[in-house]
Amino acid sequence: MIRPIQLCATLLAFTFVSCSSSVGEHVNNPTDSTGTDSLLAPVETKAPNSDYKPAFKGQTRIGGVKTQIPYEFKVLTTGLENPWGITQLPDGRFLITEKKGDLRIATTTGELSAPITGLPAVNSAGQGGLLGIRVDPDFSKNRMVYWVFSDPLPEGNLTAVAKGKLSADEKTIEGATVIYKATPAYNGTLHYGGRIVFDKNGNLFISTGERSDLQTRPQAQQLNSALGKVLHITKDGQAVEGNPFAGQTDKRAEIWSYGHRNVQGLAFHPETGDLWETEFGPRGGDEVNRIEPGKNYGWATITYGIEYSGEKVGEGIQQKAGLEQPVYYYDPVISPSGITFYSGSAIPEWKNNLFIGALSGMHIARLVIKDNKVVGEERLLADEQQRFRDITEGKDGALYAITDGGRLYSIHKK
Repeated sequence: MIRPIQLCATLLAFTFVSCSSSVGEHVNNPTDSTGTDSLLAPVETKAPNSDYKPAFKGQTRIGGVKTQIPYEFKVLTTGLENPWGITQLPDGRFLITEKKGDLRIATTTGELSAPITGLPAVNSAGQGGLLGIRVDPDFSKNRMVYWVFSDPLPEGNLTAVAKGKLSADEKTIEGATVIYKATPAYNGTLHYGGRIVFDKNGNLFISTGERSDLQTRPQAQQLNSALGKVLHITKDGQAVEGNPFAGQTDKRAEIWSYGHRNVQGLAFHPETGDLWETEFGPRGGDEVNRIEPGKNYGWATITYGIEYSGEKVGEGIQQKAGLEQPVYYYDPVISPSGITFYSGSAIPEWKNNLFIGALSGMHIARLVIKDNKVVGEERLLADEQQRFRDITEGKDGALYAITDGGRLYSIHKK
């Protein structure tokens, strides 16, 4: 059940806090939260777009689970404008990107800074804008910030990566420098990808999209193009030594994996260290993948989705030798955006679960994963009717999520 809780309203010079907030209360039930012996039906009840069959049991529409430990959620602020990416600072506050090109700091109580200046211009049309963001693992020493954005160029737009130093007064980014451009540029405004994460060695993984149109779609399969890829680069934008295609003729050394449509979720499993992603399908075929170096994830040769027109994509096949199967897929789509694994101890049954911000699905998906397979699924905050764009785990063991509607949520043990 959901019951309203009134929050204090505060309006400061550069700060906005929501005038009201909701708290969701969830009580114990006997469901096995591991999902292996779930007593609940699959959470997806709508008809699929096609009659395609999964490659293995549990690849889609897995049995439902429900969190047994009581938890609650709060709207911390509604003062953001189309937030897109969120990451936590060492002191517990958050850096949040806004699609139109602004960067702001938010506290765990919902207070917002004024927009931070010094970032390069973005093309915010369509799906472009200021996108994913991360702080340097050594931020406490160097104050460096890294972000992805849609870079407007004379020949078109592309996914770019930049870095800069957050000033001591937190009002500007100093020395902003573009370190990587995912060429070729294209005169379109869709499928930029845009997520960014640091690996354990301090290098970056970046996701790109194939820019959506039929003429650019084949580049997801082309190793001389940065479109439709997961890329592995250094802090200076160079290919990381030892990448799978390093030194090969007509293949980009920065490519880690390929055959992707539009990757808007990247996260490392807290125990295995494996890189996982989520990507958009067309009508059906949203995917959850465990990413391995050099592997081809199939788009647009294989897919569990169909064209928006209802026609088949390509040959209309879902499996082919040499192409990777998704760990999990959705039909109909939920439009999976930002993701995070839960590594905290506050809610033990969430340990190592994958949380996905769903846009068209308007919920947060919780996936229980065992031996690299999805064994249970739950939908959180569905009654909020928000497009969840990104989600991260805070140092306090809570989850924090942002929505296209400008909200910042906290989700924590009651």
